[in-house]
Formats: sequence, C-alpha cells, structure tokens
Amino acid sequence: MKNHNIQPLLQKNYLKAVSARGVYITDENGKRYLDGSSGPVACSLGHSHPALAEHFGKQLGKIQFVYRSQFGSEEAEQLAWQLARISPAEEYQHSFFVNSGSEATETALKIAIQYWQEQGKASKTLFITRQKSYHGITMGALGVSGHQLRRRQFERVLWGRPEKLKKDLEAAPLDQHLAELETIIHTTGAENIAGLLLEPVIGAAGTALVPPEGYYQSMKEICQKHELLFMADEVMTGLGRTGSWFGLDHWGTSADIATIGKSLGAGYAPLAATLVTDEILAPIRQGSGLIMSGHTYSGHPLSCAVASQVLTIIEKDNLLENARQMSGKLLQGLARIKDRFDFVQTVRGKGLLLGMELDPAVPGLQGKIIDRCFENGLLVYPSAGGQAGTDENGLLIAPPYIISGTETDALLEILDTSISQVAQSL
Repeated sequence: MKNHNIQPLLQKNYLKAVSARGVYITDENGKRYLDGSSGPVACSLGHSHPALAEHFGKQLGKIQFVYRSQFGSEEAEQLAWQLARISPAEEYQHSFFVNSGSEATETALKIAIQYWQEQGKASKTLFITRQKSYHGITMGALGVSGHQLRRRQFERVLWGRPEKLKKDLEAAPLDQHLAELETIIHTTGAENIAGLLLEPVIGAAGTALVPPEGYYQSMKEICQKHELLFMADEVMTGLGRTGSWFGLDHWGTSADIATIGKSLGAGYAPLAATLVTDEILAPIRQGSGLIMSGHTYSGHPLSCAVASQVLTIIEKDNLLENARQMSGKLLQGLARIKDRFDFVQTVRGKGLLLGMELDPAVPGLQGKIIDRCFENGLLVYPSAGGQAGTDENGLLIAPPYIISGTETDALLEILDTSISQVAQSL
C-alpha cells in the first residue's frame, strides 16, 4: 500500500502501532515494545492511563474548542493556576499556552524582545545559548539552537549572532563558564542582548548533560548584572522528568521566563506553554497590552483539561518520588552496562532523563544499537554528543514516570542484550 503520511525517513516502511497500555506499545503484528524513551521524552504517564480515559469522555461532553481572542475557558485558567502553584515560590503566575515546545520557544523569544521594547530598549533582540543545545525545530527556535545536525541545512537563514557558549560542562571549572559568558556579553554588547536561554539538563543535543553545582545561580547573577533575562527551556526537563517539578529546582533557582511542553500533555494532548513572572508581564500589560504571539489552537480547552488531569495524577500518585527511585535503579544498571563495554564511556543525567554516550563515536554504531533495541522490543531515543555536540553517539533512556521496578529490570536486560549483540558484530 502506498504511503501518504510523511514520516521522518522517507525510504522506510514504518510498522503501525495499534494499541498501547502502561509502558508498552503493540504493533500491527502483535509485538510489544517497552517504551524506554517515553516516545520523544514526552509520555510521562505511559499509555492509556485509565484516569485520563475517563477524563477525556467527560470533557468531550462539555467543551472542546474556543478561539482565544473570543473567549477564555475554565480549563485554561485552571491549568494556569496549577502551574503557578507548583512553580518555584509560585513565581510563574502567567501561562501562555501553545501546541508544542518549538512554539513555546518562539513565544518566549517574542515575549523577551517585547519586554525590552516596551521599556524603550528596542536594540535588545539577540539571545545567548549553548553550542550544545536544542530549543525546537521552527526557524526561530532552531536559530537559537546549537544542534548542528539539525541546523546545517538551514544555516544561511538562521540567526548568526551572538557567539554560543562552548565550554565543556563536565571538564571546565565554573569560573571558566562564567568568564566565557562575560566575554560574549562584552563582545556583543549587553544593549543588544535580550536574554540567556539554557536547558537545565541538555537532552537531544547533549545526552542528558548536567551542569556543575552553582552553575545556574551564577549565570542568573550575571544576567541580572547586565540586564539580560534569564530563560529556561524546560520543555524536556519540566514537570517531573528530572524528579522535581522543574529542572532548575535542582540548583535552587528559577528563570524569568520558562518553557514547558512534552510532559505537560504527556502524549495525550498537544500542549506546551511559556511561563512568565509578574515582573515580565507588567511592562507589556502597562504598555501595548498585547503579546504579539498565538496560534489557532492556543489554550485549547480539551488539551488544557487533559494537562490539568496529568498534573493531578503526577501529584496524587506521588510519581516524582517514583521517578527518583527508578532513576537510582536505572543509573546502577546503566553503570553495570558501562563497565561491560569499552565503547560505553559515559552514563549521566537526572531523574528519568538519563543518557549513555558512546566513545569513540563510530559512525553507524548509535543506529545499530537503536535498531537492535527495537528488534528486541525496546524503544530508546537518539541524541548528540562528543566535544562539539556533532557526534551521533548518544542514547537517551527516559521511561514514563509510572515504570515499575520489574519493568525497569526488563528495560535494562533488553538494553544489555542489544548492546552485547551489536558488540559481537563489530
């Protein structure tokens, strides 16, 4: 049968998934796959959660859609209140709902630029980010990303300034990171920079790379000194993925603007958000009175109702604690795998956002391991690594928060077997 649906690899015939429950997905042939990556690190509650199925039915009988410039909705307001309540010191009092993490980044960039414009500082339009970073696939989000594997076809039309942070987060001492940021600010001019945008734990572009202690607190202090907004891309790390509501919680700090996605809709509804403080919204409210962003489905009531239930389930079922417990179990198992294979050099991460980096970065090795895992009934997610973040040599292990100890053992067993089988063929 001819394929009409465009999927990533145009020459590949994809198996069709026909059902899913818990941490397992079943294909058209009846084979089960343990979802060891939560899809693209999104399905935090697993699949076909009974509490969500019931909630869907109730919401469909109430209201599904209103256009955000014509009506508000109880569902969007309820979700925004919940997000404010769980945010650090309840700082994120305002939520701008969109459909994807890329859109949340676009909105964050626009809000940051507009924040300065409303105060007569229209030259502040540039953003500092890391060389190892990924903030989304739309042109603006890709422009502030450093993920070379995803940028290279579009380099000529993407933002080219300012220089990106390149210091090795694991090898360089903290003072070198701070000096690098100060140098870029001095070279570019603080009067031209709107903000600093960073992922608390680097996912797709860094294989769960974790900055050192004190890093974010110090980066925020430099931003405040030079009048830059401190911005956090929490699309992958937010809402429990690292074992805390927000990734920056691990450093005891917070951002002026934060983006969330993935685990907000948890695979049940397309939804993301840009979160801002009172201080950020105030000059826009008092000035133009309008944030120049938004989409047809922004604040979609059905999606917001689903996300509200997602947060309720995470809290009610104490899934942050389960994420922390299973993280420890996974890390121990991944460390054992690392000890067995010379080409597995690094295991790192926080909560249920864990990574394995292969070194040396043998071309094709990452793909062989991912394919063998798939053949053996395990889904893992590819990521970039290496000194420059251009090597295709990383694997992200990020199962749903609901994963049990027995299922974690099964994940580790299939992963170990798959890597062993690939190693024997080298």
